[in-house]
Amino acid sequence: MIDMLDNVFKLNINGTNIKKEILAGFTTFITMSYIIFVNPQIMSTTGMDFGAVFVGTCLAASIACFIMGFVANWPVGLAPGMGLNAFFTYSVVGEMGYSWETALGAVFLSGILFFIMSVTPLRKWMIDSIPTNLRIAMASGVGFFIGFIGLKNGGIIISNDATFLSLGDFSNIETLLSALGFLLIAILTIRNIKGSIIISILVITLISLTSGLVEFNGVISYPPSLSPVFLKLDIIGAIDITMISIIASFLFVNLFDTTGTLFGVATRANFIDEKGNISNLDKALKCDSSTSIIGTFFGCAPVTSYVESSSGIESGGRTGLTAITIGFLFLFSIFLSPLASIVPSYATSGALIYVSFLILSGLQKLDWTDLSELIPSLIIVVMIPLTFSIADGISLGFIAFIVMKIASGNIKTISSGSWFLTLIFVSKFIFL
Repeated sequence: MIDMLDNVFKLNINGTNIKKEILAGFTTFITMSYIIFVNPQIMSTTGMDFGAVFVGTCLAASIACFIMGFVANWPVGLAPGMGLNAFFTYSVVGEMGYSWETALGAVFLSGILFFIMSVTPLRKWMIDSIPTNLRIAMASGVGFFIGFIGLKNGGIIISNDATFLSLGDFSNIETLLSALGFLLIAILTIRNIKGSIIISILVITLISLTSGLVEFNGVISYPPSLSPVFLKLDIIGAIDITMISIIASFLFVNLFDTTGTLFGVATRANFIDEKGNISNLDKALKCDSSTSIIGTFFGCAPVTSYVESSSGIESGGRTGLTAITIGFLFLFSIFLSPLASIVPSYATSGALIYVSFLILSGLQKLDWTDLSELIPSLIIVVMIPLTFSIADGISLGFIAFIVMKIASGNIKTISSGSWFLTLIFVSKFIFL
């Protein structure tokens, strides 16, 4: 058994062993397992069955981890992406009025395009075509979007007829608990305690149980049926000109987020050789893009690599056995549906706010010297949460980028990829 695992995952060559890999997998799972509680809560507000989405989340994550582990031999955990699930729910379905089946169809089409880009030179062309500042801004804008939703769901900010928004009522126990959840995550993280997010969610849920705010339904049971969401995507409905900007938003946010995450993981795991080449990067990208497609069959927004994988790498994970361990833990989680069903939304609000802060750390990499790129980037960052739409925020930023470059006399520096995307986004506002 040991020899077989060594042959499959090249444990000795990578300077690791079975014990280290399993421990690393458990560590990564603990840091990203909050998704099994958060994703069903977000997605179910579209009308999707909560239990089915819970099972779909676990299965999609499990299959994605297995693919990454066996094919790319990378110690990376995957699951439905935060931010993209919020865009799916609150913008595409909530604001734009599309059915969740059609939204899943859009995710499927973006996954197909992502996979095509991953197996052709298109990926490199597109990444090189988009200025670094705009790529950073997309991720950071999504971070603000997630944080805004967390503050709203937790009652920390509320609507106000006079000022549009105002501070929530902290005499409300649910608002107080959502703020406490965030503070607990922050404190545990500062003290380097692994799994701070999942610990916070469970603590706030326990307080809610003892306070009579939620009812105990058990912890373990037979998994709910997946049939309400399984293979329910409407691909035909998504093949529509009005969906182009939505598909593009899913595609490019997923593309840049995945690429950045995998590059960061490769650096931490020391997968980069002296020539700057990353071992099995192409395989890792193909695995990630293919799982975005597979996830739609289970009712999930784009499945993507998680930056939390770095925690497992720091614990010694170096091969796909780490990912396989994460996959099995997600698979076993399908029996925890009673626990997931009693977690209140305010218990996960702190997680959304904290995750948004992690994503916002990318702002430190912005180049503040070139205003023709900085201003459009900040437009993206600000307008994604204020328009409550990733698609609209990105569109406005790209249009501003073209205008700024032309006005500053730098039209020759605009790449073909930027022209192409801007043309799509301008068409969206004119014709759609």
